[in-house]
Amino acid sequence: MMLGYNVENIRENFPVLSKPIIYFDSACMSLKPKQVIAAILRYYEEFPACAGRSAHTFAKQVELEIAKARNEVKKLIHAQKDKEIIFTRNTTEGINLICNTLQLQKGDSVILTDKEHNSNLIPWLKKGIQVKIVPSNKDNTFNLEEFQNLFDKSVKLVSMVHVSNLDGVENPIKEISKIAHEHNAKVLVDGAQSVPSQEINVKKLGMDFLAFSGHKMLGPTGTGVLYGKEEELEKLDQFMVGCETVRDSTYTTYTKEFLPHRFEAGLQDYAGIMGLQEAARFLRRIGLKKIQKHEIMLNKVMTETLTHPSIELIGPVDPTLRSGIFSFNIKGMSPHEVSKILDTAKGIMTRSGAHCVHSWFNKHNLEGSCRASLYLYNTPQEVNIFCEEVQKLIHLT
Repeated sequence: MMLGYNVENIRENFPVLSKPIIYFDSACMSLKPKQVIAAILRYYEEFPACAGRSAHTFAKQVELEIAKARNEVKKLIHAQKDKEIIFTRNTTEGINLICNTLQLQKGDSVILTDKEHNSNLIPWLKKGIQVKIVPSNKDNTFNLEEFQNLFDKSVKLVSMVHVSNLDGVENPIKEISKIAHEHNAKVLVDGAQSVPSQEINVKKLGMDFLAFSGHKMLGPTGTGVLYGKEEELEKLDQFMVGCETVRDSTYTTYTKEFLPHRFEAGLQDYAGIMGLQEAARFLRRIGLKKIQKHEIMLNKVMTETLTHPSIELIGPVDPTLRSGIFSFNIKGMSPHEVSKILDTAKGIMTRSGAHCVHSWFNKHNLEGSCRASLYLYNTPQEVNIFCEEVQKLIHLT
């Protein structure tokens, strides 16, 4: 059942918000509700055992809880089967898993955008796969024509961010998937920024794989998910092996485990996965569409208030195209200086730097930016305080 959107009621679920802070760094790490914290403690206090190895009561309880978590995540992204949900540590691990298991040959290429996080750029460079870059439009939105022009027989995969952590711009994944599949290329999507804040239907969007992180969607650190269509996961080589990734072995042979366990090597973060289940449930109860609407409303206020010649906004001017991200620079000040002053003055926590998108900032000869990222627990009052403090800094330059 979805709840009515009452931000003050939502905030009551986050213990850390009792502190005198304004947390505008959720694109890096979201805060954790008490339901997630309680789920983690429950594992350690009530049944701290391994899953899939023992037959005793504790072990069976862990197995049940992990199965429930897998099902909850499946429902969150509208996947078809529980076995299509693979637990990882984060988005980075999910992307690396695909990079190291997809059967790419010398001469094959992958298409990326010019705003990819290092986690969706470096793995391909390290493996020596040819990378083709889609240049953005002048306002940093996706250039569909340039994308189509990059295809040739060498392209085997399109690997792209859904919502950019740099500027909040959403890429048209449905159209991207359609075009890629017309050229017999698979599609891997970095959903680190989109899954926490908007309704995702993997079937309707058409991607083959989707990687996202628990820590950005109210879940524990060190948790993440790789979704893959069953038929595509079956084609992949194994990445890390051992332990629960096999059903049997001799001194010379082994039998692969069934999906999804063949990709979940070693003892898992059971407490974290249970916390992730609660995070997914929390988001579904509030309603992802409501969360997205709330973020855009806050961003609109921020954007309209801070329209000034001294403020250099990264991305399109229209806040509806930037989700919950306001990434900016103040002329004459470094982004780190801006972020530190905001924190010291009013406890406003933002992120400064290149946001792991060094390639884009180097291309544009920028040191970085100060990024305010909004989420479901932020309020109009917090936005007003932020705007007042930024306006003070403008008058100092």
